[in-house]
Amino acid sequence: MIQFFTGPNQRPAAMLAGVSLLLALLPNPSRAQTAPPVTAPLDLAAVDSVVARTLRGFKVPGMAVAVVKDGQVVLAKGYGVSSLATKAPMDANTLVGIASNTKAFTAAALGLLVDEGKLRWDDKVSDYIPEFKMYDPYVTAEFTVRDLLTHRSGLGLGAGDLMMFPDSADFTIKDVIHNLRYFKPVSSFRSKFDYDNNLYLVAGEVVARISGQSWNDFVETRLLRPLGMARTATTYARLPDPTNVIDGHGPVDGRVQVIQRDRNSLIGPAGGMYSSVNDLSKWALMLLGGPGAPAPLLKPRTQWELWSPQTILPVSPKPSPYNTHFSAYGLGWFLNDARGYKVVSHTGGEIGMVTKVQLVPELHLGIIVLTNQESGLAFTAVAAHILDHYLGVTGQDRVQEMLGYGKAAAGESDNVLAAAWKQVALAQKAAPKKPDYSAYLGRYHDAWLGDVNLFQQGNQLWLRAVRAPRLLGQVLPYRGNTFAVRWKARSFNADVFATFALDDQGRAAGFKMKPISPATDFSYDFQDLDLKRVEEPGANTAH
Repeated sequence: MIQFFTGPNQRPAAMLAGVSLLLALLPNPSRAQTAPPVTAPLDLAAVDSVVARTLRGFKVPGMAVAVVKDGQVVLAKGYGVSSLATKAPMDANTLVGIASNTKAFTAAALGLLVDEGKLRWDDKVSDYIPEFKMYDPYVTAEFTVRDLLTHRSGLGLGAGDLMMFPDSADFTIKDVIHNLRYFKPVSSFRSKFDYDNNLYLVAGEVVARISGQSWNDFVETRLLRPLGMARTATTYARLPDPTNVIDGHGPVDGRVQVIQRDRNSLIGPAGGMYSSVNDLSKWALMLLGGPGAPAPLLKPRTQWELWSPQTILPVSPKPSPYNTHFSAYGLGWFLNDARGYKVVSHTGGEIGMVTKVQLVPELHLGIIVLTNQESGLAFTAVAAHILDHYLGVTGQDRVQEMLGYGKAAAGESDNVLAAAWKQVALAQKAAPKKPDYSAYLGRYHDAWLGDVNLFQQGNQLWLRAVRAPRLLGQVLPYRGNTFAVRWKARSFNADVFATFALDDQGRAAGFKMKPISPATDFSYDFQDLDLKRVEEPGANTAH
């Protein structure tokens, strides 16, 4: 994702990924030049204390943290519980969905093919997937493998993520490739960063078509096994040992609780992997190199390409304790500088869990934080505390700082939602006891999501997406021809407005949707739908 995780109502996407550049943007009047290496060992008791405060402050049931430095594992430890239901302890082997941290593995898989001479980064995607088509024929013809990984396609933020999120949709990689042609660009090709998941699915298909193996098999045999990442799998369904796996947690109507696990395997190359801090330490050590590290799997030139700026990102003009000058996206990684050192990182957000991997190659430093709750500010607080130590930054209370950001963001979101539902309550009070919804009933069609049915049960109007049946919600009057859709699955925290266009007979000809809250996770890309009525109520609109 490209949103900051800023509060209890901001949700991670199933792969979806998460991006936390917040540390580079935090205001602080202090400035520093290139920091000398810190030789003092990490204070592990202080890390324990910061984690304990973070778990309490952000209501995170469990967290696992690893730090690797100079070819050694300095810390690998679990805290709290892996599930509020079982109370099982979180440990360094506890498996967590790492979501968009998977993207680095997909980029590395393509890098292996580059090293073997089977692929070049600037090969055209259509050379390997002839049926690949974007909305603009010029973009289709020019689209390269590099473009699949750099979030500069011209597509809008999270475009098409509803094909894989939330869990229950039945779309395949064939559907995803076909449906890309329906998304109108929101910016010109290669001109702007907008985080994308579906093109990483296409990247996984490129791996499959060149190698003759599925993306899952290729990553497992060429990356995971050589590194001894024995408990890691490319999707939840492929876990070799399904014990010691977290339950996801999130706020539902104000209370953190276990929420339904996303089991969608389609998301694999964009965000499907499960791993532990023990296993990810091996991945980090290999990437960082140096004495004691596993043998590199990629040629130095290829790894350098993965960590080279491809798409430029903005940096705040405000001073920061890290004296950051640049920010960019590479190939499967975010890049910035901190106190003169290059920082390579990514975050990941999936239903009920968020994660962070942060590397400082020149210091041979890696920081890994996995959680079983949806607050990215929680992993930011812990990772920042550890990074501060190695960069010589002092005087920062990262837990308190992140709590402040979260409170401000949650307040804004809560105010927007409260105002919307207050208006819904007023509209319901003014509505007749037996409302007539006949003008809205029927089957509607969107080019990429497919059919959506509006049906009536008693005095209630309901909506259900045929190919994603968990998208089931009550449609409530708001103002005029705009309704509010309240999803039955309250863990979504993604209620939307639906605005209908009427024909000259006063019947709904179609409708468009948009999230109510500004904190709604971008993978709920309802705004990309354009639903047109195709059928009156009848046998084919049964719910």
